[in-house]
Amino acid sequence: MGLLHARLAKYDLPQKMMEKGLYPYFRQITSKQGTEVTMDGKQILMFGSNAYTGLTGDERVINAGIEALKKYGSGCAGSRFLNGTLDLHVQLEKELSQFVGKDEALVFSTGFTVNSGVIPQLLTKDDFIICDDRDHASIVDGRRLSFAKSMHYKHNDMKDLERCLRRCPKNSVKLIVVDGVFSMEGDLAKLPDIVELKHKYDNVVIMVDEAHGIGVFGKQGRGVCNHFGLTKEVDLIMGTFSKSLAAIGGFIAADSVIINYLRHTARTYIFQASDTPAATASALEALHIIQKEPKRITNLWDVTNYALRRFKEEGFEIGDTESPIIPLYVRDLEKTFLVTKRAFEEGGVFINSVVPPACAPQDTLIRFSLMATHTREQVDRAVDALTKIFKEEGIIK
Repeated sequence: MGLLHARLAKYDLPQKMMEKGLYPYFRQITSKQGTEVTMDGKQILMFGSNAYTGLTGDERVINAGIEALKKYGSGCAGSRFLNGTLDLHVQLEKELSQFVGKDEALVFSTGFTVNSGVIPQLLTKDDFIICDDRDHASIVDGRRLSFAKSMHYKHNDMKDLERCLRRCPKNSVKLIVVDGVFSMEGDLAKLPDIVELKHKYDNVVIMVDEAHGIGVFGKQGRGVCNHFGLTKEVDLIMGTFSKSLAAIGGFIAADSVIINYLRHTARTYIFQASDTPAATASALEALHIIQKEPKRITNLWDVTNYALRRFKEEGFEIGDTESPIIPLYVRDLEKTFLVTKRAFEEGGVFINSVVPPACAPQDTLIRFSLMATHTREQVDRAVDALTKIFKEEGIIK
C-alpha cells in the first residue's frame, strides 16, 4: 500500500479548498428536493438541481413510490435477468418506448450504467466509437470499456466529426454517441448535421443521451430527438430517471433487434440488481404527469427564458446555452469556489461549482439550473445576489 498511498496522497485540492473555507461539496440537505431546501438549518434557494419538471417533491410521485414499496418490498434481490423483473419494470419499459418513439426499451438501475453497459456491448474490435469531447463521463467510461477503436471530435465541430468518419474503414460500424443537451454548458448537439453525416457515410449509427432533454424539449417533453423531428434517424435513445422523472434509474430505447441483443448481453443489465420498486413506480408516475400537464414544461421555459434575459442584462458570460442549464463563466478555479461559498452564505442561493474534470481548466463556471416550479421572484433574488458577488469579485463589470 506504500506506493499507492503515496500516489493518491498527492491529490490534495479538496484539502486546500477546505483549509481556505471554500470547499463546496457534499452539503447536507434535510428536506425534500424543491425550489427551496433546508440546509444548515436555513431555507436556501435551490438552483443546483436537475429536477427540471419539479416533480421530486410531488405528492403523487411520492405516493406512487410508497404504494410500490408496500406491495413489492424494498428491493428485488436480484437482476432483471433472473428473479428481479417486476410487472412495473415491464410497464415502464413499454411506456418509455412509446414515449420516445422506439420499438422497445430496457430499464437499468442507473443512467450511468446504461451508457457504461450499452456502448461497449454494441461493437467489436474492428468498429469505431466517435464521441463529442464534452460528452458525459458515463459515455467516456462506456467508450473505455469497449474493444472498439475510440475517436473524439471537438465540441459540436461537424468538420472535425467528418474528419473522424473519413478515417474509418467503409465496412466498419461507426457509432456516434452524443449528449442531446450538454450537462454543464446547456447547449444542444447539432443533431441535424450529425444525421446528415450519417447518410453521407456507410454503417454509421447514432446514439443520443437524452438525460437532460427528456421532460424539457420536444412534444410533451419527449426529448431533443423529438424536438428536431429526428427520432427515426437516431438508432438508440438513452435517458435517465434522476432528472425530470424524479427517481433513480435509466433506460435505453431502440428497435427490437438491438434491444433483444442488449437484453441478453449488456453486463450492467444482466449482472446488476434491478431498479427498486419505489423508484420504478415513481418514474412511471412522473412520466404520466409530464404527459398530462403540458403547462409544467411551459412554466419551465417561461422561467428559463426570464432567467436567461436577466443574466444577459447583467452582463454575465453564459456561452451558447439553449436550455434550463445556464453556465455562468468565472474562468478562475479559486474564484469559482469563492462565488459558490458567498452565494450560499450571503445570498441563500445553492449553485454548483464546475471545475476540472467536468470542464477545461480555463472554463470553470457556476452551473445555474431551473425547475418548472421556480418563480420569477426566486430567479430575481438569485440573480441579484449573484450579480452583486460577481461584480465585487471582478468577474463582471
